[in-house]
Amino acid sequence: MKKYKESINTILDRLQLSVKKNNLKNSKQREIILKVIYENGGHLSPEEIFTLARKVCKSSSISSVYRILSFLEKEGFVNSIEVDKSGKKYEIASGLHHDHIICVECGRIEEFCNEEIEKLQIEVTNDHEAKLVGHDMLLYVVCKSCLKNQK
Repeated sequence: MKKYKESINTILDRLQLSVKKNNLKNSKQREIILKVIYENGGHLSPEEIFTLARKVCKSSSISSVYRILSFLEKEGFVNSIEVDKSGKKYEIASGLHHDHIICVECGRIEEFCNEEIEKLQIEVTNDHEAKLVGHDMLLYVVCKSCLKNQK
């Protein structure tokens, strides 16, 4: 399982505060969706999240999953990446920066962090007399497995 900066209990405690702040009712579905993403390591589509959440909460609907994901992203609990035309994939907003390598054949997503790339991005922004405030890097590849299958 993927390592996160925070435990699921800490994240759920923050969720309760966010729900109160936004004057919303408590919803087990929000917690279930966060747990599904956390326990499965992320990079899940709304449909995958719905299928997994439905095992725990039969009353889940795909529309509620989309609505909850929108709220969770707005409140900083999850991040989304758009890897292809099929839509967004969601992961826990861990606070630990990373980038993604995405296989265009099988759709597998791997995370990576490279300090040299990070330094180069700062250099480029400095060269443009700007300040880097964030970035998302998505590298599209044909992974080793798919390359082997092509032979």
